[in-house]
Amino acid sequence: MNPTLLDLKDIHEPEAIGWWPPAIGWWVLAVSIPLLIILLVWFYKRLTRKTALKTAKKMLAQIKQGAARDNLQKLGELSVLVRRVAISVSPRTKAAGLTGRQWLEFLDTSVKGTPFSEGIGQLLADAPYRKTPPTELEISQLIDLCEDWLKSQTKS
Repeated sequence: MNPTLLDLKDIHEPEAIGWWPPAIGWWVLAVSIPLLIILLVWFYKRLTRKTALKTAKKMLAQIKQGAARDNLQKLGELSVLVRRVAISVSPRTKAAGLTGRQWLEFLDTSVKGTPFSEGIGQLLADAPYRKTPPTELEISQLIDLCEDWLKSQTKS
């Protein structure tokens, strides 16, 4: 047979592959990358929160057992400790700028009742301004209240 006599047509190339719809691998990446980022942020926040609370509990135990410190020093250290923990576990804008009554009300939100704004926790607001040291009973009650507050931070 003569190739010129046959009615042959030229080779047809397939159409170019379109960009839509993407292959399944791209869908998996589009879903898994944001989920991975969210998971890593959540894990980081949880890890830093646990570390802050664990460190705070150790520091509270040191304050509680510190026989060399007087009660006014213990009160100041408790005030600083509670403030640091609150800033570490809460949004900074929510806790960092609070003072006085607002600070005590913020602390009351995570414990039952109002022991900070109406109870022994009031010592934390006036700690830097006290001239007379609190009694041993007041310090022990305040330490117990701070322990309860730290325990309530692990639940939330």
